[in-house]
Amino acid sequence: MSEKRLEQEKITALYERLSHDDELIGDSNSVVNQKAMLESYAAQHGFINCVHYTDDGWSGANFERPSWKRLVADIEAGKVSCVIAKDMSRVGRDYLQTGFYTEILFREKGVRFIAISNGVDSFDHNSGEFAPFLNIMNEWYVRDCSRKQKAQYQVRGRSGKPVTNTIPYGFKKDPDEKHHWLVDEEAADVVRRIFHLSAEGKGPQTIAKILMMDKVERPSYYLARQGRGTCQRKTDMSRPYDWTGNTIADMLAKPEYIGHTVNFRAYKPSYKDKKMIKRPPEEWLIFENTHEAIVDAETWKLAQRSRQTVRRTDTTGEANPLTGLLFCAECGARMYNHRSRGRALKEGWEPDPDSGLYPSDNYNCSTYMLTAKQSEQKCCSHYITTRAVRALLLDTIKTVSAYAISDEKGFVEKIRAASQLRQDNAAKELKRKLNRDRKRSAELDGLIKKLYESFATGSLTEKRFKLLSDGYEREQEELDAAIKHEQAELDAFNADTDRADQFLELVKRYTDFSMLTTPMILEFVDKIVVHAPDRSSGERMQEVDIYLKFIGKFDVPLPEPTPEELAEQERLRKKREKQREYSRRSREKKKRAAAQN
Repeated sequence: MSEKRLEQEKITALYERLSHDDELIGDSNSVVNQKAMLESYAAQHGFINCVHYTDDGWSGANFERPSWKRLVADIEAGKVSCVIAKDMSRVGRDYLQTGFYTEILFREKGVRFIAISNGVDSFDHNSGEFAPFLNIMNEWYVRDCSRKQKAQYQVRGRSGKPVTNTIPYGFKKDPDEKHHWLVDEEAADVVRRIFHLSAEGKGPQTIAKILMMDKVERPSYYLARQGRGTCQRKTDMSRPYDWTGNTIADMLAKPEYIGHTVNFRAYKPSYKDKKMIKRPPEEWLIFENTHEAIVDAETWKLAQRSRQTVRRTDTTGEANPLTGLLFCAECGARMYNHRSRGRALKEGWEPDPDSGLYPSDNYNCSTYMLTAKQSEQKCCSHYITTRAVRALLLDTIKTVSAYAISDEKGFVEKIRAASQLRQDNAAKELKRKLNRDRKRSAELDGLIKKLYESFATGSLTEKRFKLLSDGYEREQEELDAAIKHEQAELDAFNADTDRADQFLELVKRYTDFSMLTTPMILEFVDKIVVHAPDRSSGERMQEVDIYLKFIGKFDVPLPEPTPEELAEQERLRKKREKQREYSRRSREKKKRAAAQN
């Protein structure tokens, strides 16, 4: 086949593009009018084999347009002889990309390019002199539109209206107000369940497994099934229950579920960038109570506290809520938890809700464990059973809570006693002194100003000025230091009262202290410090300091033990001593029997 015939069989590509912004300009840019213009031009100038490539609703800054990509593929395949467009801006509004196609790719492939309205024809070298400038102006238009859109985006975002197009799972658009969300009750029940499971101490992976086992539809499948959501085409409808830990973690981190609107989570540095850059949470703009909440504030807070402590699940899928809370009193390191069910099968062991699901469950100092096999062992074991820790925790929480409720005034006073202020009168006196010092500091400012004026007018000698100003400034420095110290003391006093009130508020939310639960541990316990055991008395005694949220280590005032209580303590001590002696003799007897055999 001759080269001339091949050339005659090639396509004349008529390219039309219309973006949403172009629609606002008027009918002249419509796809129909563009097609009519290109067909008329092609007919008048003898172009044959005309094929339309149309991108309707695509921005000129985006070169991932489907028809444009098809056109480029046909050009690279050698199927196109000429490309005709209404003007340069139809090709694109990025001058580098547009220049690459019109000045490089088309020339390399021997493709003629015509932009009718701009008078550009690549066969006429003189007509393309201003094409680069046209491309720059076309890009400037996109930049200007982008700037205006960003300004509108900022105004809307700062007004409290949601700027995201993706509505969180559990909500749906209000048909009467597009910027307002309504609760989708079916999905909201799942959201509430997820938050309650998290508040109970379960991690995202565990929650995902529970939902999969219960055949709960995952968000993308649920929305796609209803014809909603932004990823309908990408959703694999063959996997309706495939929840992931990441999905759960993302949901637990959304303040939207307590009724807040969160704007500006991410941004694009330039309209040319395709990837969004995440902002840190402190840069988010949060508007509170803009729509109905799905989760109450207390459950939300408890779920966040639960997420702050990393708890790995074991092979059974159970997580330990005490993980990260126990510390060695001597070296300050965290304590490692060791759990085993090996003994359960041998001894027919039954789980105890107060001690956990494991027959062997204890804590040891991590420093000791990590250096146990080294030549230079550090620290000591600090061994303590989880059963003992849980019993101490429950007793402490129960005792402190009962005291706080029964004697609120005494409880608050005991919290304050840890600071330098002992009573309300001291706080009032401190406030009066702080006001006096601030007033005197302001007076000194005025006196120093008058000194400078007197010195400037010559009514005060330099020597006298220096003497007086040095004295005033020295007094002001002392006052500033005193004001800072007094304010710190007053803040500490107020903080003591606030902390006591917060603890009382927490206690009043609980009505049952009969069993230690995971939410109770997460809400009440700040840290647990375990001391080395003391055997000096002949018994193994171990001190454990329990620090509660808001109030720290708190000792409840206890009455002196009665003679009967002392007698009972002595009886128990003798009983333990007798048991130890019996165990010692039993071990010696077994050793002698083993030696004889």
